[in-house]
Amino acid sequence: MNGDFLEHYFTNNEFQKSEIRTIFYTYQNHKLSFLSDNGVFSKDKIDFGSRLLIETFLEYENRTNLEILDVGCGYGFLGIVAGFFKKSNITMCDVNKRAIHLTEQNITRNQVKGVAFVSNTYEKIEQQYDIILTNPPIRAGKKVVLDILLNAKNHLKEKGRLWFVIRKDQGAKTILKEVEKVAKCQIIKKEKGFYVMTSEFS
Repeated sequence: MNGDFLEHYFTNNEFQKSEIRTIFYTYQNHKLSFLSDNGVFSKDKIDFGSRLLIETFLEYENRTNLEILDVGCGYGFLGIVAGFFKKSNITMCDVNKRAIHLTEQNITRNQVKGVAFVSNTYEKIEQQYDIILTNPPIRAGKKVVLDILLNAKNHLKEKGRLWFVIRKDQGAKTILKEVEKVAKCQIIKKEKGFYVMTSEFS
């Protein structure tokens, strides 16, 4: 497995062949559908970490009508599910142009309120949010992951909260220690080696 393959979902490769497919997701008897393609993260199915993160978020977050940001959104799964079930407005960003094109279509398919645009982490994020959701791209490197997690504080409203998921064997404890230096962190759920965590920044 070469480096180019490992980096495919957080870089842009305009020459990669397109093979659109549809992925379905059901939660509480509501069925959502997502267009996916080559060159995006977890192109053939909803990955376990993202599923665990969003379902934990939906279980523990009681508020609705929120402003939600999905960083590194891929084809928009986290943000769209959050927007649909929490009746919230969603902003989604990713460095991958193909992912954003898919996300724009998936916003329409699932009839949620939201926008999607290309941004390298928070580069083009200007407002503040009640919630930031992310399944950070571990393979992009620790620097990118910590950029997403630590700089969330600059884009959260007062009492806003960061929700994220990381696998234990991909450095969850080390990363958590870094985030705990600047935020109050809590592990909400552990399952199959994945940690779902929240952070509140003072």
